Amino acid sequence: MNSNASNMYAPKKPDANTRVKAGVGVIVVDEAGSILLERRSDNGMWGLPGGAIEAGESVRQAALREVQEETGLHIRITGLLGVYSEPAGRIVTYPDKGDVAHLVDIAVIAEMISGKLTLSRESLELRFFPLDSLPPEIVPPAQQPIQDFVQGRMGTIL
Repeated sequence: MNSNASNMYAPKKPDANTRVKAGVGVIVVDEAGSILLERRSDNGMWGLPGGAIEAGESVRQAALREVQEETGLHIRITGLLGVYSEPAGRIVTYPDKGDVAHLVDIAVIAEMISGKLTLSRESLELRFFPLDSLPPEIVPPAQQPIQDFVQGRMGTIL
């Protein structure tokens, strides 16, 4: 794990100043059954496209927006993978401001319907990976949803 990732995901206990942030993680599947991962510019590790659910925005709207902004792809949501809130690996310190947040992510499954992979400022690399060839450096918040998807588990609540 690089130093930004080590600092960002270093184990810590939440305190009264820790915010809870709702987000969405999207498992985008291509026609070959491979999943899209992005190597993140904030820590150099691989993760799912996704991000914060904005006030007044539905989970579906957030998923469509985040994937389009981060990858250039248009998707269709095909299912709910789960809701992930287990604090281990989900208490994050953001490097830009030092804010600490407890991430609660809703993971959805989607298929690509159009577009061309295009890097955003948040991504160093975008790539589809076969399920048996995933990269070793995956951000902690994405590890359990990816594992659940690979093992065919749906409806996880942690």
